[in-house]
Amino acid sequence: MTHALAVRDFRRYLFGQLVSNIGTWMQRAAQDLLVLHLTANSGSAVGIVTALQFLPQTLLGLTGGVLADRYPKRRILLLTQTVMAAQSLLLGLLTVTGAVNLSSLYALACVLGTATAVDGPARNAYLCELVSRERTAGAVSLNAAQFNVARAIGPALAGLTVAAFGAGPVFLLNTASYLAVLYGLTTIHTDPSDAPSRTRPGPVRTREALRHIVTTPELLLPITLIAFVGTFGLNFQVTISLAALTVFHTGAATFGYLSAAYALGSLLGAIYWANHRKPPTARRLTGTTIGFGALEIAQGLMPGYGSFLALLFVTGCLAVTVTTTANALIQLHADPRARGRVLSVYFLVLLGGTPIGAPLAGLVSDALGARFALVLGGLVSLGAGLALSVTRGAGTPYSYNM
Repeated sequence: MTHALAVRDFRRYLFGQLVSNIGTWMQRAAQDLLVLHLTANSGSAVGIVTALQFLPQTLLGLTGGVLADRYPKRRILLLTQTVMAAQSLLLGLLTVTGAVNLSSLYALACVLGTATAVDGPARNAYLCELVSRERTAGAVSLNAAQFNVARAIGPALAGLTVAAFGAGPVFLLNTASYLAVLYGLTTIHTDPSDAPSRTRPGPVRTREALRHIVTTPELLLPITLIAFVGTFGLNFQVTISLAALTVFHTGAATFGYLSAAYALGSLLGAIYWANHRKPPTARRLTGTTIGFGALEIAQGLMPGYGSFLALLFVTGCLAVTVTTTANALIQLHADPRARGRVLSVYFLVLLGGTPIGAPLAGLVSDALGARFALVLGGLVSLGAGLALSVTRGAGTPYSYNM
């Protein structure tokens, strides 16, 4: 961790991302609460707005990877972050003036999702241009740590702010938070490696990246596993809000506390792995996925608010271990010339499955309750971890030592 923080440009990048992500998580929490307010606590509506936010990742995720490998990543990030700031500003103005409705929320969620689909591969591939290879795993973990600091602080601040002032000010604060990341990007020293390489047209390059993944077990295992976990296991944005309002019959502030407990656990896990000297392994990935699935099942069975909140902390720790380990494996084993495209596939399966998983979680919650949605997500994650662990041990292409 210390080695990565010694790099000036990485520190500036990390700080800007932290401030911006706090605002982003504030907006996500306030958006969910606003949807529930407009629809009389409809889990399906929360699932739909979440799905629309992530649908562009499914449709444009691979294109984002092609762009990240073709054009300077910092220029892409300056453009996408500006679009995100404009989206947040418009949402804030609509809410403050009372003109917001479900249709406008859906449309702006799509705008944010489109910008994110292009932003994600460039943002994550840019890490490897800010630090050396031996510092990459620590940089990935620190990036996960700042993300989870933001996820801990953001929903809690949003819950309190919405309870006191409404959702509109939250969206305007998020707009201001983008100034930090834009300032950080403009003051980073441009590195020669940030220049795009001469490559062939996009469609061919995308097929080459997919072939690279299929023929590289160190890439295929984490991407396959994250496809199941991302689609079915990581729908806490939907299930936590519904648990707060429909299971424990509490309000916005309590939703913020639950989100913060999950994020604090994620932060603890990210900090631990940032200081961990051993490189990420496939065994760690499958083992922690099994543990995460079991904890999510237990989460759905917790009888009271206190036990539910306490277990969310532990669940968050395991969840970030799964995603951070998968991300680090991909960063370390992807061909540098195709890193943006490989990461776009990773984020396609991590976030692109949300348009399926989030509405499903909402529908299951409406029909059978938020607890059952958690149990179902845990069962799928647990089953995927066990299946790939057994497959890997049976001498298939997953059977590699690291």
